[in-house]
Amino acid sequence: MHFLLYFWLLTSISLCLAVTPSRTIAKRDPTSFVSSTSSGFSVNGSSLRYVGTNLYWLPTLESNDDIWNVLANISSLGIKVVRLWAFNDVETIPDTGTWFQLVQNGTTTINDGPNGLQKLDTVIQMAEQQGLYVILSLTNNWNPVPNTTTTGNSTQVLASTNIPRNTLSNDFGGMDLYVRQFGLQYHDDFYTHAGILTAFQNYTQQIVTRYADSPAVFSWELANDARCNSTQATSPTCTTQTVTQWHATMASFIATLDSNHIVSAGTSGYQCTDCQKLYPITPTVTSTPSPAPGKKRKVTPLTNAQIVRKRAESKRRSRAAAIRAGTLKEDGIRIRGRWVSTMARRQEISTGSSSTTDGSAGVDSQDILNIPNIGFGSFQVFPDQESYGTDDPNLDPVDNKINSSLLWIQQSAQSAAAVGKPVVLTGFGLVTQDNLQSFVPFNMTYAPYASMATDVVNTTTSFANSTQQETGYSSFLENNDTKSIAVANSAGLAGVMQYQWGSTGITQSSSTIQLDSSTSPSTDTGDTPNDGYSIANNTAIQQILMQGAQAMAANPL
Repeated sequence: MHFLLYFWLLTSISLCLAVTPSRTIAKRDPTSFVSSTSSGFSVNGSSLRYVGTNLYWLPTLESNDDIWNVLANISSLGIKVVRLWAFNDVETIPDTGTWFQLVQNGTTTINDGPNGLQKLDTVIQMAEQQGLYVILSLTNNWNPVPNTTTTGNSTQVLASTNIPRNTLSNDFGGMDLYVRQFGLQYHDDFYTHAGILTAFQNYTQQIVTRYADSPAVFSWELANDARCNSTQATSPTCTTQTVTQWHATMASFIATLDSNHIVSAGTSGYQCTDCQKLYPITPTVTSTPSPAPGKKRKVTPLTNAQIVRKRAESKRRSRAAAIRAGTLKEDGIRIRGRWVSTMARRQEISTGSSSTTDGSAGVDSQDILNIPNIGFGSFQVFPDQESYGTDDPNLDPVDNKINSSLLWIQQSAQSAAAVGKPVVLTGFGLVTQDNLQSFVPFNMTYAPYASMATDVVNTTTSFANSTQQETGYSSFLENNDTKSIAVANSAGLAGVMQYQWGSTGITQSSSTIQLDSSTSPSTDTGDTPNDGYSIANNTAIQQILMQGAQAMAANPL
């Protein structure tokens, strides 16, 4: 009996060593870790300005060879940073596949096995070997569950159930899973409930201390897209200060565990110029580039007046172009042969108010960025899911998305410049007509366009074709070159990250690609997960990312 026990332990240890590299990493010189400055990032005494990509699904790949090949392909393009989920929460232990933490009935259990955190160990070590840095996000704002309806004794799932677990970025657990399993009602209970805070800090401590000495870690991202609202209802008391205070609490907590790495916010960049601040800023004179070389520029906080002015300037330019081309359209409705703006349109334009700037989402990214323990800020660009301003009637739908995104980039850069910390575009993407049937919005569990006929989908002009996607991605990257637009230049985006990477020829089996138990196991190969933004086999976009990486590296801040 003792011999069998000894043999089982020896076999288990050997298996773990074979499955994943050791996570024991020697202490490093402090300069080997990424640090943030007032203008950007540095490592080993050199400036680091980068193009990156997102691969939330990377630790769920079954084959270590696949993980290695994905990272190698990314590194070969000159991409320096990848962003992924360092969480994978479940409410019940799945029969197969990767999971990191069980959250059930107010208790939590961490999976440190080969299908748990050892998978994350593998990713971190392979990233270091490939010369890549990793932004590790610790939880997600989004975790919707399929809607159901009960008829008699049968329950029918209304949302799609043939999307495999961990295919979607919102299917890794997160805030609402904690709320449900702690028996609470509101999404924002995640930020304020003592029991949830203790549980989340426990998980955070396990992750942070595990990789505190790893130079491959770029930063600890507190949460992806934190805000007051999600699938769960929002309480009447959630405000921007609720979300800001949670970031401050968590940033301070991590600072007690790890002095090597930056703590970052992962917000979508929502702003609130008129909200009361927990961390108010004072306008300062900075040494950022200005039209007069050698002189310092006074950077002031973003205001509604500035937002309105930039939008008006953009509309004037497109209107002048439309007049020259003979294609002028007016905004509003036609009355007696004249175009008149509607009251709602005039009010939105005059106030600069929208869901991204009025604080209604409960996010004030500038206030969060000014928290002392936050090293850099973030924002995102997803114009197929967000509106960054009023549409210009002289632009087609896709051009409106691109144009408003460029204004949003400039606006976000200026907001960060007033704080005097770096800001990173942590995710940008345009859904193409070819990808539309796979597109699942971040707060949904199914692809709303999947039932449309292919010929109808491909003529949906409100979504980009491949050429328009290439134009948009090039614009998002070029807009951040130090020789480009003055407002973005005044802050200088320190990093720009595409969402999301995609690869083909990935090992797949029933544990990751099919939830239907009636399907026989398979060892086929296929694509990595796709929620509508994957660039698998898209060599044109990969080439754009490579060129952007070269330009960013050649123009350090």
